[in-house]
Amino acid sequence: MSDPDKDETIPPPLASARPAASVRVDASGLSDRGKVRADNQDHFYLGRMGRFSEVLATSLPPGTLIEHLEETGYVGVVADGMGGHAGGEVASRTAISLFFHFLFETPDWVLRVDDESAQKIFDRVTSRYRNLDQVLAEQAEVDPELRGMGTTMTLVYSLGYDLFLGHAGDSRAYLCRNGSLEQLTRDHTRVQELVEMGMLTREEAATHRWRNVLTNVLGGGVPLTDVDVHRVALASGDVVLLCSDGLYDVVQDDEIARILGALGSAAAACHALVDLALSRGAPDNVTVVILRYS
Repeated sequence: MSDPDKDETIPPPLASARPAASVRVDASGLSDRGKVRADNQDHFYLGRMGRFSEVLATSLPPGTLIEHLEETGYVGVVADGMGGHAGGEVASRTAISLFFHFLFETPDWVLRVDDESAQKIFDRVTSRYRNLDQVLAEQAEVDPELRGMGTTMTLVYSLGYDLFLGHAGDSRAYLCRNGSLEQLTRDHTRVQELVEMGMLTREEAATHRWRNVLTNVLGGGVPLTDVDVHRVALASGDVVLLCSDGLYDVVQDDEIARILGALGSAAAACHALVDLALSRGAPDNVTVVILRYS
């Protein structure tokens, strides 16, 4: 029997909940070995992860539960391998495949962001980069044909309009907003150090003979020094681009921005950017990953 003095008001549904799935993401990726290289040492990964709940049947009054709830995150990774023979391809492939397994084995995925969970993501990305660096170094020690192999790795993890970046090497992440392109990552190269010291301009650095001399990669025979980790607030209409140096070495920033702004789908923009690099001779492998947010 119910107690007339007891408040049995049914709590309202979680109407204020704003799951990450309410942000739509159009994502695509493409890689090409280019016009000169005999093989492709670039690799990329693009994935969707999350959790969901769907009401199949219930005796609760209508409106008590939200019938479908979903939290969705997106992961994009570009890795550009280095090393003789098959070393570069093995390094980039190993780095991405192991990162995927690390991600899948994580016992508690962060699918809502606050300051505490953001720091957890920073710590995990840094730890996984260092683990990958150690694994590649151990593989190179065991197999002489892989001696000196290494790879860049630039990744993004987005939850709604929160974007997290991890980075080592000279692959890049860009943000295109309102037609303007901003580089989100810092190149880990000798030339970039000279730019920061005021000894070179950015224009001079773009054609300098040392522009591809890396100072920080996964593997490569030298311990990883830095893992750049950032958090960026996105807005509706933003486009995030990941790419290897095979794109930005031959395609200018204004051309990239124009293509990202003109083409409505991520897949079309991927093809247009790779095709433009190929039309310029594509002396290196070309890889792009694009995520559009709305």
